[in-house]
Amino acid sequence: MTIRKVASLCLALAATLAFALPIQAADTQVAVRSLRGTDVIGPSLEPDVPKVPNDRGALPRDFVQQPPLIPHDIRNYQITKNFNKCLDCHSWSRAQETGATKISVTHFRDRDGHELAGVSTRRYFCVQCHVAQTDARPLVGNTFQKSTGLQ
Repeated sequence: MTIRKVASLCLALAATLAFALPIQAADTQVAVRSLRGTDVIGPSLEPDVPKVPNDRGALPRDFVQQPPLIPHDIRNYQITKNFNKCLDCHSWSRAQETGATKISVTHFRDRDGHELAGVSTRRYFCVQCHVAQTDARPLVGNTFQKSTGLQ
């Protein structure tokens, strides 16, 4: 036998096994289970996507120095090195017109405290610190107590 014939036979055998094994496995009806013993696949395990409430004004903060929370949906907002959708409303030049909160003057300082003409690159990607709120239920119990005297 030549090398081509041996290679062809091996390839044919591999292709036959590749098609035969999945059919055999499908007939066994073995349920897929997680390490915790729960079913992995099923209609009840579809993700419960929480809803983001409509714009509802400034949200109260829970601790000192907490970045303000985003009170509206930001899904599909584009924030890249060349464009920041948040600044369409929250920039100093547009905030009064749109009724949005102006970004803080701290966003115009570099790491050494020098004032800049535009938003600092350290503060340009808003969702590093600011998060949108949803109506999601907590995943785990929480005993956190709010600080008093905050806005």
